Amino acid sequence: MHLFDLPDEILLLILKKLNNIDVLYSLLDVNNGRLDILAQENIFINNLKFDSVNDTSLISRFCIDILPRIHCYVKSFTLHSSFMECILLANKYPNLTELKIIHFQQDFISKYFTSKYLNNQISLAHRNNENLENSRLAYL
Repeated sequence: MHLFDLPDEILLLILKKLNNIDVLYSLLDVNNGRLDILAQENIFINNLKFDSVNDTSLISRFCIDILPRIHCYVKSFTLHSSFMECILLANKYPNLTELKIIHFQQDFISKYFTSKYLNNQISLAHRNNENLENSRLAYL
């Protein structure tokens, strides 16, 4: 029995055990329409977590090839501050409702999140070692 002999339901159960970033990176555009369709299931494209990614070639492929294909379905991003600009400028995300930015410095906040862009206050969570501290930033 080969992998492709399994029904879609079983393949989805297997794929759900993997990181969604790995599923998208590995299965989209592999010249197999069935895997391509399975990789584009909502479970893999709604919430994209790049928090453990440090490979710039992977980020580059996402920005150039993958995000333009799935941008309408993305609802949430978790990403490192150094990749934010590349990922967010790759396309428009009409259904994006959550953006989690990790490993950022205070100057990052002043650069991207100023009153020029936002009219309200923003709640930010800073990770300090193993503790989670909440702070509010008010913009004039």
